[in-house]
Amino acid sequence: MPQHRALPYVVLTGAVAAALLLTGCGYQERVCLSDHYPVLAVNNSGGDCVPDGENPGEGWARYPEGMEPRYVGDKWDRYWSDKTLDGKGRVVPQPG
Repeated sequence: MPQHRALPYVVLTGAVAAALLLTGCGYQERVCLSDHYPVLAVNNSGGDCVPDGENPGEGWARYPEGMEPRYVGDKWDRYWSDKTLDGKGRVVPQPG
């Protein structure tokens, strides 16, 4: 196909991609795989994912119920960006 005939397809593809991004229909990256759940480091920064059915290891904790991040950048992912849990399960600022 000559290059000048392919131009409308390139423009159309770009327009569709831009429309999807602008309307919020874009891809959302999950925090964990579908068969894992997120955990956070106790008294420290950082997070990890644990397979469903397994308990978090020492020094790690489950997020409080209803406060688990699901997608990168979602409400709870942003909330926990500067907080963690202490050894008693209380929400505290991450250590500096």
